[in-house]
Amino acid sequence: MMELGDVQAPLLKQVVDAVRDVVQEANIEFSTTSGFSLLAMDSSFLALAAFLLRPDAFQHFRCDRPLTMAVNLNKMATVLRCAATDDIVKLRSDDEPNLLTFIFESPTQHIISEFGMSVMVVRHDPFFISEDIVYNATVKMPSSEFSRIIKGLSSIGDTVFISVTQQGVVKFTTKADFVANITCTGNNIVERAEEDTMIEMNEPVSQAFSLRYLNSFTKATRLSSTVTIGLSMGMPLMVEYKIAEKGYVRFYLAPKIEEEEEEEVDVQNEEQNPQD
Repeated sequence: MMELGDVQAPLLKQVVDAVRDVVQEANIEFSTTSGFSLLAMDSSFLALAAFLLRPDAFQHFRCDRPLTMAVNLNKMATVLRCAATDDIVKLRSDDEPNLLTFIFESPTQHIISEFGMSVMVVRHDPFFISEDIVYNATVKMPSSEFSRIIKGLSSIGDTVFISVTQQGVVKFTTKADFVANITCTGNNIVERAEEDTMIEMNEPVSQAFSLRYLNSFTKATRLSSTVTIGLSMGMPLMVEYKIAEKGYVRFYLAPKIEEEEEEEVDVQNEEQNPQD
């Protein structure tokens, strides 16, 4: 028996909406030790999405044994859209699940809505992401600012170079009909931490990534006032949105290589030798 209770509907809606553009079908897991979680790779094997809501994110959390269910996230989002903003959500399933039940309770109108969503045959995804990865550079910045940068550059090109330099700045560069550079420096003066950009660098790093994927990642912006970006040469980019003390939404994206590296050289040359 699995029963999770009394979580706000907007939180679940935002978590599911944040990842369903990257992965549409995925295994979700329930466990008394880790909580409610997902870890899945997109169909192109370039991006990975993960979320975690810890047991204490729910006022009531019962899971007699670990459960794994394969679900369609678009269908789950459709069900969650039926909940009112102030509804309290419960999730329920039997020990041999073929149905995941959503119960929406109105705190003011004495209305209870119940939806049963069929689950699919479980697919066992043979991968694991270590929690102990140390990145060459880590950038923590306002999530709204990161979203603005990515959306702006997406209107210009399809590839962004993210670089953390010896000078302790992070630079976002794209090239199409013209070159666009956005540079962010660390700032420890702002009183509110969520408005600060903090950069930790062990080694300079510069990699190219798909703006289409990064644009999808920014759908998690509403979940957190800050975003953390982890970069290491030859490794996937990590983008994390922490949900207070309740959990997180994370994305990983493989870097673009080969012809993109040649573009980076062109970008640097144009910066050094601008045309009149």
